[in-house]
Amino acid sequence: MYSTEIQNALKKANVKIGDRISVVKGMQTYEGLLMPRIEIGDTNSLVLKLDSGYNIGIKYEKDVKISKSRKPEPRAIKEEIAFETGKEKIGKISFDKSKPSIAFILTGGTIVSRVDYKTGGVAPLERPEELLANVPELQRVVNITDILTPIRKASEDFDYKDWQNIAETASRELNKNQGVIIAHGTDTMHYTSAALSFMLKNLFKPVVLVGSQRSSDRGSSDAQMNLICSAFASTSNIGEVGICMHSSINDDFCTFNRGTRVMKLHKTRRDTFGSFDDYPLANIWSNGKIEILNQDYRKRKDDEVKADTKFEPKVAIIRAYPNSDPEVLNWYVSKGYKGFVIEGTGMGHVPTQAEKTWIPLIKKITKDGIPIVITSQAVYGRINTNVYANLRTLFNETGAIAGEDMLPHVSLVKLGWVIAHYKDLDEIRKVMTTNIAGEITERSLF
Repeated sequence: MYSTEIQNALKKANVKIGDRISVVKGMQTYEGLLMPRIEIGDTNSLVLKLDSGYNIGIKYEKDVKISKSRKPEPRAIKEEIAFETGKEKIGKISFDKSKPSIAFILTGGTIVSRVDYKTGGVAPLERPEELLANVPELQRVVNITDILTPIRKASEDFDYKDWQNIAETASRELNKNQGVIIAHGTDTMHYTSAALSFMLKNLFKPVVLVGSQRSSDRGSSDAQMNLICSAFASTSNIGEVGICMHSSINDDFCTFNRGTRVMKLHKTRRDTFGSFDDYPLANIWSNGKIEILNQDYRKRKDDEVKADTKFEPKVAIIRAYPNSDPEVLNWYVSKGYKGFVIEGTGMGHVPTQAEKTWIPLIKKITKDGIPIVITSQAVYGRINTNVYANLRTLFNETGAIAGEDMLPHVSLVKLGWVIAHYKDLDEIRKVMTTNIAGEITERSLF
């Protein structure tokens, strides 16, 4: 709520929230829509939404003059203020039934959020239709037959049960539609894409995870373009799980990255996702152009998709580093953990000849039937068990499993899925070193 001083000035000018106003301060004049005041911050500052879509704050002082503007607000801004103040009227969104049928699954994240002008923070949209209403271009690309919200939470709060829920929902929809789009928070989207890659069996249709780094009501939002590109990805010939988002900080095109070769790289940039040790699947433009970048992809065909969601959650990922103490493994074992991924250095090293050597404890744990997979903190290249003497000691003496060129988070997800299906350590080793969903390449490309 605005300060009493501002409220009196607005009342005198016959201005209310949502009106287009003119604010004169000194030699500068500002035109825009008067926004609600957030609950925190300076209550003696006016908040205007400019025609650019951005908001500014103007410190109110006695010389500030406020009046209703005679200029009509742009239609886009008028619609946006209706969204932000909760006054929008969204009718039923109709899609062309002649277009490819797609299911839209919303789970949460920035892409299904907007700025809450009461708190100043980003809050979830109340209805899925709010997001689709902002992207009318989707109607010329796909026929969205179902809009489902099996989960509504920030991705950092996800657990394995959410992966199972999404996999089961996606499998049902894939057997009715030509593809699935999943709106998801970006922080752990690459974990979910890995989980779906293993849990969706007989998959030959696109499963496209999409998010945004800016909420859909911001002028710099990447949500609209990401959604349009994802719609084209969902109708493509690529029958795999992948993440489709901006390829650069500009609004030029998106990249569709394979679900087991992708990671989030930047906290805030719009081109936050990238592929490692494998080429991305494709570049996709908002006009529908698709450039295949990786010819080794699973082609679309009709087959019954099944959700195989068995998962062992008691797996952990641990990083080895100088002076690291292997006793942390014993703590996890005491808590009933069934498997470990160790992020080694370089080609997979752990402290070997060091005072705090990891070798004896790794050997003991694997002898007790608990699998330990070795990956690397270096995201390019693969584990090599033969180059260095310390590596030979690690793999020849302990029974640890070489993670090939799997990314650490993918190894973690795969290990939880594999342990849920196999109990014999030799069988676990065999499956962990077998490529299932593009997580292991035949040879490193970079």
